[in-house]
Amino acid sequence: MLSNFKKFIKTIQHIDRGIYKTGADFAEVYARNAALEEEIEQKTRDLAQTNQTILTLSSVWDMMNSPEPLANVLDKIADILSTDMDYIGIIVLKIVYDDRGKQSFTIKSLSKSRFTSKIEEIIGMPFVGSNLPYNENSNLVKTINEKKIRTFHNISETVKNLFPNISEANTNTIISNFMAKSEIVIPLYKAKTPFGCVMIYSPRQEISDIEMNFLSLFSKQIELGITVAELFEEIKQQAVTDPLTQIYNRRFFESSIIKEAERAIRQKQPFSIISLDLDYLKRINDTYGHQYGDIAIKAIAGILKKESRAIDIYARIGGEEFNILLPGIDSNGALIAAERIRKAIETKELEKIGHITASIGVATFLEHSDRIDELIEIADQAMYRAKMNGRNRVEMAKKEKEATWQETAINTFLELVKENKLPVGQEVVDQITEKLNSVENKKQNTQEILCSIADIIEQTYNKMYKNGTTKSKIILASILAKRVNLSKADTDNLKIAMLLYDIGNIMVPNEILNKKSELSEKEIETIHTHPTLATQTILEPVSGNLQNVIEIIENHHERWDGQGYPHNISENQIPVTAQIVLLVDAFYAMTQDRPYRKAFTLDETLEIIREEADKQWNKDLVNEFVSVIQDEQVI
Repeated sequence: MLSNFKKFIKTIQHIDRGIYKTGADFAEVYARNAALEEEIEQKTRDLAQTNQTILTLSSVWDMMNSPEPLANVLDKIADILSTDMDYIGIIVLKIVYDDRGKQSFTIKSLSKSRFTSKIEEIIGMPFVGSNLPYNENSNLVKTINEKKIRTFHNISETVKNLFPNISEANTNTIISNFMAKSEIVIPLYKAKTPFGCVMIYSPRQEISDIEMNFLSLFSKQIELGITVAELFEEIKQQAVTDPLTQIYNRRFFESSIIKEAERAIRQKQPFSIISLDLDYLKRINDTYGHQYGDIAIKAIAGILKKESRAIDIYARIGGEEFNILLPGIDSNGALIAAERIRKAIETKELEKIGHITASIGVATFLEHSDRIDELIEIADQAMYRAKMNGRNRVEMAKKEKEATWQETAINTFLELVKENKLPVGQEVVDQITEKLNSVENKKQNTQEILCSIADIIEQTYNKMYKNGTTKSKIILASILAKRVNLSKADTDNLKIAMLLYDIGNIMVPNEILNKKSELSEKEIETIHTHPTLATQTILEPVSGNLQNVIEIIENHHERWDGQGYPHNISENQIPVTAQIVLLVDAFYAMTQDRPYRKAFTLDETLEIIREEADKQWNKDLVNEFVSVIQDEQVI
């Protein structure tokens, strides 16, 4: 009995051991399965995060390659990161420098969030565009200098560094209004130069490896995008900036005044323009050298920056001429502004030169004219009156406007069409007629129309002539006219001549004009007739008030050495205006393709022009011309 009981006990123990072993095996299997499930779940989360980072990087890449301005791109990237990566807020800071080279931060963009809204509410101004202190000892600046992504948990320190004047209570309010557990700072560089940083506020305490890899890739993409975008911004800025003075150029002023006129008409508000011309630039150049003429021109630009409002647009139109656009200002206000500028220029003393002065004209939109080109013209006329009345003064535009050179030119073209004096096809006549009709309808700037008509006529015998060339020629000729102190009347006649001087070529056979091989003596003789064809056959029969213009056109192929045509006159027998036409025409002919040769480079063209000084052209005129091309980059 006892032995049976012992056997029973042993059996029970054996069964217990088996059950325990099986239970342990089950427990081990369960633990392994649980661990495997957790690993799978983690891998799934990692895979989801990886997929999300790839999609986010793809979105960021698309944005960085979009044609939008950099600020817009950065705003959208900040929103993408906030949404896709579950960040609480994103702020992009850029390092900027003042005139003394002192650094500060400016906020370029930020994501839309309760956090940023609360800061704007507390500091009482828009966040974007705000300037913030650049503290060398702050974690922010140290991170940028180290070029390494870093994470911080003391967010209040950043708030205090960026907003040193903010109270402790407001700092606590900002911190308590969002649930960020960490701040990630990504340094940004552009071409190895510190650009700024991206500040990311995360709801997570730590950054995962996947997230860190994403942020590293993101920083490289955004740096590349910033470099490209800023390069485009720089090129765009150069396109509208005068290289000598670093203020706006003619192109930007012309586009700005069109927009302002549209606004003025819509809101029935005036605006004014000031036409300003530095007095005695040629005397400064001749006495002290062109570098001092440049100093005087740059001094004017500096005064305009200082004396203008933030919304005013001031531009160097060319040579020593400047225009200022005064939005919302009537003639009385413009007269006060012009006098303030005149006094500021008069009191400015420059090294070696001493004091300089300027002649100024003022005109107001809707008061003096409702046409942009006419407004600019009568402001220019007022400026010329200031010169004739003794210089260093301000003149207001006259209510009864003087006839403009554009009106004379338009009337000439109307007469040419009416009297059938243009030996061109009907299709070309119809094009010109349509352009002339648009003057009456005010659909386009009158000078633009005149230049496009001249382009159309030129293209009937020169298929390689580029649209817009006539306008460039007139601008260049006008600047050169001011350099040599031509009167307003002579300058106006020169502008008309630039439209009409080669019109005689439409009567020369195309096979001669476009011949690739050398011309025969007879063909050269035919070419030499085109100035007199232009004047005697085309222009004289239709216009009785173009005698001074006709003289320019008839003599525009005469040479300084007397070897020109058609009259073989020389030196001062040739009107200066005719010399300017020949020089400008030759310059554009050389820098554009021809049937018999490729265009010369700018340097080659200027070298040829220098070599022809005192042969084709007066040497002093050549020196002024080269200076205009090199210093002002007007082409």
